[in-house]
Amino acid sequence: MSKMQLKAGTKLHSSVCDTDVMVIKGSGDVALTCGGAEMVTARTGAPGQIDPGFASGTAMGKRYQTDDGSVELLCIKPGKGTLAVNGVALEIKAAKALPSSD
Repeated sequence: MSKMQLKAGTKLHSSVCDTDVMVIKGSGDVALTCGGAEMVTARTGAPGQIDPGFASGTAMGKRYQTDDGSVELLCIKPGKGTLAVNGVALEIKAAKALPSSD
């Protein structure tokens, strides 16, 4: 797996499903995958096969992040693959609680 330097605003595509993401936050060189295959900046050719271990899918409009919050992605097109950084699946970022309106 090759590593890529993530830059905020970069649009990336899965090479095995319909998932598209926008980088919100990224640091360092990481191996970013979806469905077990590398994310790409432009789709070329026929899609590959999804790794069954990384097939839980993505949800439109959800933010995905690493445990430490160093990488954050926004799903702009859902698909069947699971997003992962360096082989570790990303989790959906929890929504922030709104302040009370007393």
